[in-house]
Amino acid sequence: MPPTPSMEDYLERIYNLIEEKGYARVSDIAEALEVHPSSVTKMVQKLDKDNYLVYEKYRGLVLTPKGKKIGKRLVDRHSLLEEFMRIIGLDEEHIYQDVEGIEHHLSWESITCLEYLVKYFEADPKRIEELRNIRLLDEQKEE
Repeated sequence: MPPTPSMEDYLERIYNLIEEKGYARVSDIAEALEVHPSSVTKMVQKLDKDNYLVYEKYRGLVLTPKGKKIGKRLVDRHSLLEEFMRIIGLDEEHIYQDVEGIEHHLSWESITCLEYLVKYFEADPKRIEELRNIRLLDEQKEE
């Protein structure tokens, strides 16, 4: 059974914490997700039960190979969507919130197509410039 959007948020954050710090404690996860530690403990127990991680009370947690694979995939998805938003000209202040709002609603097929689109634009920076010029011209017409 695939992880729920909430499980994905936890796995993504846990993966990032482990990559950054070498570990992920319940308190770190709670702070990062802005939730109560008791909520983290419940979710971590569920993720343990579903074999995404191994959790030992008072000792911490370790991602299983399955958890690492999905965690990395979720982090990569998030980065890709942020890069896509930058390419299409979205203001930095809106990127994170917009990505958080859409990342769970796109199929992996859509993510793959966006990945090709990002590669297309990045292969030739003139393409990004042309896209931004289209927007600029359109905005000038509205004035």
